[in-house]
Amino acid sequence: MKRLPRALIISGCLLLAIHVHAFAAAKDTWTSVRSKNFYLIGNASEKDIRQVAMRLEQFRDAFTHLFSGMRFNSSVPVTVIVFKSDGSYKPFKPLYQGKPANIAGYFQSGPDVNYITLTTEQRVDSPYRKIFHEYVHLLVKNTIGRVPVWFDEGLAEYYSTFDVTDHDRKVVLGKIVENHVLYLREQKMMPLRALLAVEHDSPEYNERNKQSIFYAQSWAFVHYLIQGNNGQRKTELGVFLNLLRAGKPLDVAFRQAFQTDFPAMEKELRDYVQRDSFMTSVATFERKLEFDAGVQSAPLREAEAEGYLGDLLLHLGRTSEAAERLQAALALDANLAMANSSLGLLRMHEGKFAEAKQLLERAVAADSQNYLVHYNYAYALSHEGMDEQKTVSSYPPETAEKMRAELKKAIALAPNYTESYRLLAFINLVTDEELDESITLLQRALTLSPGRQDLGLMLAQLYLRKNDFKAARQLLEPLARGAQSNDEEARWQQAKAQSLLKNISLMEEARAARFDGQEVEARTQSPTAKTSAPQTPVDEKAMRRAALMEALRKPRMGEAQARGMFIGVECAPRSVTLLIKTGDRVLKLHTNDLTRVEFKTYAANVRGDITCGPRHGAEPTIVTYRPAKDARAEVEGEAVAVEFLPKDFDLNQ
Repeated sequence: MKRLPRALIISGCLLLAIHVHAFAAAKDTWTSVRSKNFYLIGNASEKDIRQVAMRLEQFRDAFTHLFSGMRFNSSVPVTVIVFKSDGSYKPFKPLYQGKPANIAGYFQSGPDVNYITLTTEQRVDSPYRKIFHEYVHLLVKNTIGRVPVWFDEGLAEYYSTFDVTDHDRKVVLGKIVENHVLYLREQKMMPLRALLAVEHDSPEYNERNKQSIFYAQSWAFVHYLIQGNNGQRKTELGVFLNLLRAGKPLDVAFRQAFQTDFPAMEKELRDYVQRDSFMTSVATFERKLEFDAGVQSAPLREAEAEGYLGDLLLHLGRTSEAAERLQAALALDANLAMANSSLGLLRMHEGKFAEAKQLLERAVAADSQNYLVHYNYAYALSHEGMDEQKTVSSYPPETAEKMRAELKKAIALAPNYTESYRLLAFINLVTDEELDESITLLQRALTLSPGRQDLGLMLAQLYLRKNDFKAARQLLEPLARGAQSNDEEARWQQAKAQSLLKNISLMEEARAARFDGQEVEARTQSPTAKTSAPQTPVDEKAMRRAALMEALRKPRMGEAQARGMFIGVECAPRSVTLLIKTGDRVLKLHTNDLTRVEFKTYAANVRGDITCGPRHGAEPTIVTYRPAKDARAEVEGEAVAVEFLPKDFDLNQ
């Protein structure tokens, strides 16, 4: 083998060194941009990132004008990641059949942060249609709450074509979606009543061969109601939605709102679709729609960029890739708060609580100004004591205090982030402490997110804990009487509201009866008691006891009874476990629905709620249940009835 000349070897080394240097110098430059409603980062140019910010602000401003009088808001922050090319974007796209989806942009929602991602590289498909569609869902859910599926999807499609023209002076709404129109003209449309009855678990919403007609017709119907007949149906649309929310049957609400029937409206819609042109709304402004004032830009360190990319992957459910990115960020900066916080949450979900706490405590120590760091730490602590069914009945006092302190810091830093209010109120509900403050917190949260029914349910439980039945009813009745829905979460919330209302009725009946001994005395008094003849002394306590023993529920075939102290309720997403302390053990009794359990009270001052958490000042109780057939079951049986007794009542006498 010939030896290479020394000069050639040196030249090769020099070339290698130059190549390595060029590679290092070619690392992406990341920039952050903060606008009024969005935080953006990206490896695209600062100019391109600013243009994305302005487009999103323009869209948000235009959308909020549709429903006058409503304050559209998103309590969860939105972070936008802008990639300079499809190549740099590809590793962070959602996966479809194991491969990155062929898209130019998408919207990823989350309880702590919403991500919008897109590339500025020119493509045939625009990234904004998908982003605008999903952003509408976010704003509607947070502000209005549950709406019919056809309206939710139709409105999102209507706004997905949003455009700004004429040097940012004209806003165009309701542009035609050509593939929808072509499909509707070629295919037979769904009966209108069937369209309006579609739910999230309906085949028309989930099955691929039926989705096209559903989305196309939902878009066309919303477009017609907003734009058709010079917008005359637009007001009627609002009336229709309000009637449905009030629990009116679909047919009744439709006729009352639109003053017509389904066949007549179907004909109007078919005629509208067959026209050669669709109406659009164009708003022209004297000046450019600029949202650049106050926008701030700053360079972003490589460690921070890696941290955001790792957190994005975490929200996509790609945990192993997320861990690699977050660990890479911490290798560059071990004290980077957001990377420690995200990796801590990841470890928490893996069940590695010791490592999770260490990471989250490091995050809290490193950055006292990031509200999500404080919220995530409290969130992780709140899950530490949960069982496999994600239920919790109590927190150690020191843990509760630590969580409260972190959440109050988070609220001070970000007063509009409602999750901090919700978690703090939940902790106080479990511990039965700071209830008045919790009521104020949730009232504030509902002004920020009026569409959040879960916040209303929790506030109602706080009112019940305070025995304020009237305030609880005002919150629960609209939730309980809403239209039936096939959406699992909506059904659960409605059933929960109905269950709590039944509990209120039971407690109100018990208070009215005031069965604290007075009724027994009246029932057992001798009819000749008012005569002047000498009377045999009556043991009133024994008489009251005898009357109560007679009134108590008698076990039926297959039922058993136990006496003890009602100490708490453990709540899982779809089941409830009642805890009755009998001697030195706790009897666990299951129910899928509290409304199936019969509650009675023979004592005054029994707390007027049956809600999740411990019963501080536990009450004497007789519980009736059907024992479990399997001795290995996690619960002793199915709860049938719970009867509260006077505190001085002794069944052993």
